[in-house]
Amino acid sequence: MSEISTVADRLAIIDVVTRMFVYTDQKRWDDLLSEVFTGKVDFDGGFGGPVAVRPMADIVGDWRAGLDDLDGVHHQAGNYLVDLQGDHAEIHADAIAVHVKNDAANGKTRTFVGSYTIGAERTDVGWRVDKFHYHLKVIDGNADLI
Repeated sequence: MSEISTVADRLAIIDVVTRMFVYTDQKRWDDLLSEVFTGKVDFDGGFGGPVAVRPMADIVGDWRAGLDDLDGVHHQAGNYLVDLQGDHAEIHADAIAVHVKNDAANGKTRTFVGSYTIGAERTDVGWRVDKFHYHLKVIDGNADLI
């Protein structure tokens, strides 16, 4: 693999991971399905649920159900480390996520700080996320947004 294609792949991989966070914040559920994930994703949401290979539509459906009633969602991600191995990559990312619910009585925000282990694979339509493991470090604020 040439150095130019390696750089191009790394940029495309970081781009698809960034799209995952931005599209989630913007509640662009259909774009998550068509531009971000593979059909099945090795998934660990980080909150004690089962770790399993899940259909992308189920993951996006769960995110939609959990985030649609919020007034705002913002992920700030970075510290991307990409380990590229042919048509697969392992990505480390750190992120802070803020959820906002303006009518919550006990504070309108909750903040999650954590890191991710993300997998990506080269497909016929570009790089797509095939693994999502969240590693929660801390929650601050009104955790239940009530």
